[in-house]
Amino acid sequence: MAKVLIITGDFVEDYENMVPFQALLAMGHEVDAVCPDKKAGDSIATSIHDFEGDQTYTEKRGHNFVLNASFDDINPEDYQGLYLPGGRAPEYLRLNAKVIEIIRHFAANNKPIASVCHGPQLLSAAGVIEGKKISAYPACQPEMLMAGALWVELPMDGAITDGTLVTAPAWPAHPAMLKQFVALL
Repeated sequence: MAKVLIITGDFVEDYENMVPFQALLAMGHEVDAVCPDKKAGDSIATSIHDFEGDQTYTEKRGHNFVLNASFDDINPEDYQGLYLPGGRAPEYLRLNAKVIEIIRHFAANNKPIASVCHGPQLLSAAGVIEGKKISAYPACQPEMLMAGALWVELPMDGAITDGTLVTAPAWPAHPAMLKQFVALL
């Protein structure tokens, strides 16, 4: 089984954080969920994004998620896969130099990376999607194109793999995305 790193943060999308965390653990993988400036045992606030017929998703306060590892203690060499959930956390996580360095490590070493919804904003900031087929939440399309990605429009429950990179537009894609990610692990 693989050891997977999840980089997360306050106001991550609740389902995109918790469901893969629990599913990967249930499959027997070791999973460390970390957040910059936080330690194991600290919690992050999550938000729930839903599709209720409006022009974009709605947002509600989610659960508190307890981190099980400390960001300052991780070594990307110790992990075989990286998972980047969406929500609002990627907006500020992409400003953290160590987060970008970790993402670049996984990409440069052809280790599997899964990213959903707004999570690909981290991939864009790390400069690792040029020429890659990428999906994300539709509002991220301009940023993905500016980063040189080949945009793939998918239904909300679809996912796409390009090499060792798996991306999807939103949490309804968990079954497809996790199936593709685990196949790479």
